[in-house]
Amino acid sequence: MSTQTPQTEQPHTPVPEPSRFSRIVRDLFTAESTPLVTFLAIVLALLVGAILIIISDPAAMRELGYFFSRPSDFLNSAWHDVSHGYQDLFKGSIFDPATLRGTPSQFFGPITNTLEDATPLIFGGLAVTIAFRGGMFNIGGQGMTIAGAILTTYVAFQWTGIPGALQLVVAVLAGILGGVLLGGFVGWLKAKRGAHEVVVTIMLNYVMLFFLTNYLLTTTAFHDPTKAGQSISKPASPNAILPHLFGPSLNTDIGLVLALIATVVVGWFFNRSKLGFEIRAVGLNPAAARTNGISVGRAQIWAMVISGGLMGLIGVTQVLGLNNPNNNSLSPNIDAGLGFNAITVALLGRTKPWGVVWASLLYGAFQAGASVMQANDGISTDIISVIEALIVIFVSAPQLIKEIFRLPSREAAVPGAAS
Repeated sequence: MSTQTPQTEQPHTPVPEPSRFSRIVRDLFTAESTPLVTFLAIVLALLVGAILIIISDPAAMRELGYFFSRPSDFLNSAWHDVSHGYQDLFKGSIFDPATLRGTPSQFFGPITNTLEDATPLIFGGLAVTIAFRGGMFNIGGQGMTIAGAILTTYVAFQWTGIPGALQLVVAVLAGILGGVLLGGFVGWLKAKRGAHEVVVTIMLNYVMLFFLTNYLLTTTAFHDPTKAGQSISKPASPNAILPHLFGPSLNTDIGLVLALIATVVVGWFFNRSKLGFEIRAVGLNPAAARTNGISVGRAQIWAMVISGGLMGLIGVTQVLGLNNPNNNSLSPNIDAGLGFNAITVALLGRTKPWGVVWASLLYGAFQAGASVMQANDGISTDIISVIEALIVIFVSAPQLIKEIFRLPSREAAVPGAAS
């Protein structure tokens, strides 16, 4: 008869809690880190942009033909193109060391240009974020921007009897109203008639553009009689122009303050207000929201109303802002592609209010520096557009970034984190 020796149970050794430093490593330097993935996406896009800069230089391509006989010629030329191109991109958007002993306008000029270019993108990114959180995709930024620009332009040149800065306030409110009307119409069609907002907003972009170019700017009510043969409206009254924020020598207006206020309000709206909660609930699960007594149609309409109002503010900045090339008046290119750029900014900012601000500053820097890079180095601004598109593509595919840079998982970076 065999006897079995009883096995003694080994005592369980508790896994120690990760230290604070370990948690920081986990949060910042692992595959689950959103800031790290975004940063690496930007780096990877810039590397691809560097290749495009080299390819677009005929001299560098000629030297590539005898690379194996004289590789230093090609490498020196390629390095010159990329380094000088990105240096000028930085100088045109952030800071030029040559202006250390220059005037304040020379010293702060690049960064204020970036801020001015980022301002309408903040409004647009917030607008797309509002709609996206409500489960809708607003790609009608062009039409809503034009709608806001039309009303704000009319008030700016027609209502000259309003005293002082009050005309500016009314012009801004008119721009918001223009976007609200178009956005509310889209929301109503979505909620009450079941129309798809993507199709409706795309078609309204064309409707508003052709209404502006083929009709409105040809009428005596809007067309500037001093601009014969040009589709330009009457100029805005000086009282209705957005004032400089840092003085007349710097290219930033009060629209930046309005954009930051809008960011704070949108953040509060989503986190603190009942309507913001309802919009988020409808965006996450309309059926569950309806079951819990939330009116899905009402939330959708309000989401598009608010989104349209923010898009209308793009029209305000384009007509009354300092970057308007047509003397603060309305023209066919008033949208300047900002309605569609707002979509990429919102995606890059991960549809979070302050994420939109940082993404807008990045895109504003690219836009401000691209002109300097083209003027000094002959590099096409289309390369910057490609870089911007690549950033969004890489951010939208985080798994690709994780595999390219071999980012460790949270459990691998911090032993015991899985426990």
